[in-house]
Amino acid sequence: GSVHEMAGPEVSSAEDLAGLLALAAGAPGPRVVGYWGELSERGGLDVVRELGLAGAGGDLFCDGAFGSHTAALSTPYRDRPETAGNLRFDTGSLVEHLRACTRASLQAGFHCIGDAAVDQVLAAVAAVVEELGRDAVRVCRHRLEHVEMVSDAAIEQLRDWGMVASVQPAFDAAWGGASGMYAERLGVERAAGCNPLADFVDAGVAVALGSDAPVTPLDPWGGVHAAIDHTTPGSGLRPFDAFDAATHGGWVAARAEHPEGPLSVGAPADLALWATSETLSAVLAARARPTCRQLVVAGDLIGDPR
Repeated sequence: GSVHEMAGPEVSSAEDLAGLLALAAGAPGPRVVGYWGELSERGGLDVVRELGLAGAGGDLFCDGAFGSHTAALSTPYRDRPETAGNLRFDTGSLVEHLRACTRASLQAGFHCIGDAAVDQVLAAVAAVVEELGRDAVRVCRHRLEHVEMVSDAAIEQLRDWGMVASVQPAFDAAWGGASGMYAERLGVERAAGCNPLADFVDAGVAVALGSDAPVTPLDPWGGVHAAIDHTTPGSGLRPFDAFDAATHGGWVAARAEHPEGPLSVGAPADLALWATSETLSAVLAARARPTCRQLVVAGDLIGDPR
């Protein structure tokens, strides 16, 4: 019943985002949580404030993608050793963006796939922690999109600074494994370390599952299954952790969770009625895909229950 729209000047326009938010607000339907990925020095925070968005991030492209050899790596690509990808911003610009967001108690977000991009963003966060304090940074719950290559030390920093890992399990399902695109680009050993979902959860990092649609399909059940059935043994999530990250995790990622929990009195009435007689444990164990019979968003009934 809710989607996070990662807009930005490189993928859409402020007018397009404003139109989407107006459409979502004008009639019963999915809740749209809007983000705008543009640096503060380029006026990005002005758009966030004008449209009342959840944060200044999302598709703020700190690097590219593995497929195009543009994700920024600490060491070169296996199949193209003359390149290690590209960082797209100076670290100083990221520091300024994080500083501006933190001072305004706004959530910042960054697209970072390669480990060099992750480390650059975390170096910028460290600078702002030093300047404004750890508590000020933790309140903002800054988020990383994709965060596919990440060291143990970086995971500890994410936890310590209260950051969110917004991840896409379908990436591993599509490109992971010893013969997948990750292995072709990175080599089998490095590929096996990509998308370490269990490491995030075990370290206490907040995790939200997404799709990055249209890169991979808008398929929440498929994302849950892919998170459980990770191609690298030991990297997948426990079934209930995967389901939680695909549901409540989205609220946590947007800093919008109810303090008493999602099914408490006063929490938003966002509910799904599934056409199954099985328990959630059985559904997850069977990798089932029950049909949604009725959706409730903020108390409004969506769709025909028949």
